[in-house]
Amino acid sequence: MENLHTIWEFIVEWYWIPLALINTTAFITILVENGKPEKTIAWLMVIVFLPFAGVVLYYFFGQKFQKEKYFKKLDYRYRQKLEERWIDLEPFITKEIQLTDSYDSHLNDAFEYLVNTRNAIPTSNNNAQLLINGEEKFKHLLTDLKNAQHHIHLEYYIFDEDTIGSQILDLLVEKAQQNVEVRLIIDDFGSSKLAKRQKYYEKKGIQFEVFLPVRFSSLANSNYRNHRKIIVIDGTVGYVGGINISDKYINPNKFNLYWRDTSVRFEGDSVKMLQAQFWLHWQSISERSFSLNLKYLPEIQTVFPDKLPVTFAFSSPGNTPPYVMESMILSISAAQKSIQLCTPYFIPTDSFKTAVLTAVSKGVDVSLMIAAEGDSAVVQAASLSFLKPFVQRGMKVFLYEKGFIHAKTICIDGLLSYVGTTNLDSRSFLINFELSAVILDKNIAQQLTEQFKEDVLSSRLFTAETWQNKKWYYKAFASICRLLAPLL
Repeated sequence: MENLHTIWEFIVEWYWIPLALINTTAFITILVENGKPEKTIAWLMVIVFLPFAGVVLYYFFGQKFQKEKYFKKLDYRYRQKLEERWIDLEPFITKEIQLTDSYDSHLNDAFEYLVNTRNAIPTSNNNAQLLINGEEKFKHLLTDLKNAQHHIHLEYYIFDEDTIGSQILDLLVEKAQQNVEVRLIIDDFGSSKLAKRQKYYEKKGIQFEVFLPVRFSSLANSNYRNHRKIIVIDGTVGYVGGINISDKYINPNKFNLYWRDTSVRFEGDSVKMLQAQFWLHWQSISERSFSLNLKYLPEIQTVFPDKLPVTFAFSSPGNTPPYVMESMILSISAAQKSIQLCTPYFIPTDSFKTAVLTAVSKGVDVSLMIAAEGDSAVVQAASLSFLKPFVQRGMKVFLYEKGFIHAKTICIDGLLSYVGTTNLDSRSFLINFELSAVILDKNIAQQLTEQFKEDVLSSRLFTAETWQNKKWYYKAFASICRLLAPLL
């Protein structure tokens, strides 16, 4: 006992030495990484205010050395594959860019940017159908899955094995038994329960891969999330948007929470870009490779009566620059009349903030809609803390009260639309795997505008006074959350 007492006294007196060494090492590591200043400062603050726990959190979740090298390798492989065909496709690309120019040249910047950065190829032989909420999406999806003839590819952040999830999984098993190729990628962080059933569904015929498995030895993987939602059926039909596979996205639901979300269903040449992205991720994590031949990139037999220019912005932790964010900034900067932003979380980067404030100041009518009650108190507080300078500048901010708004959309000048998985926050812009469809079409833009107007009826206006009237302790809490925003 005396020895234990002596050891304890030694620890109490000298504990600060190893703790100081650990903190100093962490500080040096963070600075050597030479990351973004705001993220660097946020991690330094975490370590200062949580001396030991902060270091543990950083080494498990914050380090980027090996993971970013891995993601950059993936990005490089994708670019290599695109470069192999880029020269052959240049006449096609030039024609498509000219078509978007003739449609409305002032909103063509995003298309040209995504071509010049080798991120995505624009197409115009397309049909697009806007799908509001899960009940509308799943009705169409189940029909398309039943009609699949050759292959079904799904890549999802959240895939719950509940009523709708089980219905889709049963249908996938049925199609696999009919010799339709079924490939499924899920994110381990978002779909941890289904990930544990991987072997079960593989025995049923589904080729099943888990993206970035989260284990104790790889907890940092949970910080890098594959937030994309992609479906490709027979290379001719594709889905993107914010709607995951879960009962909570269908209204009404057992959670008694109205869920407002948006997806889009594509037919035509645009689906090939979704296929290429799915293929890239599949090749990177699976030993069961497949080639992008005509079976997976078929010639589209239908010539749609109206040209509908579509491209996609894809981003990942390995991307430099962050393509989704920069394409959005280009479009926002080109706006002449109106911008409608819809997102559950609003934690903008400095560059995105500047683009929006500049648009407001030049006379563009800018409106933002976010959730009145978020699904994370910390993220919600951080979001609200960013709003004051925007409303002071003249932007209208609406807090959606009917339920939870999860849609990630932008509509510009009643012509250009973004629909995808990208929240308007630092995590989506800089850390997650994300995508947004970019659509230059009056009909889709008009539908988004009308839906925004309808949602305004279920919202309350946020003003500078709204923030001023918050309790002091909430504003203090929000200020702390805001400082941690780069990590949220």
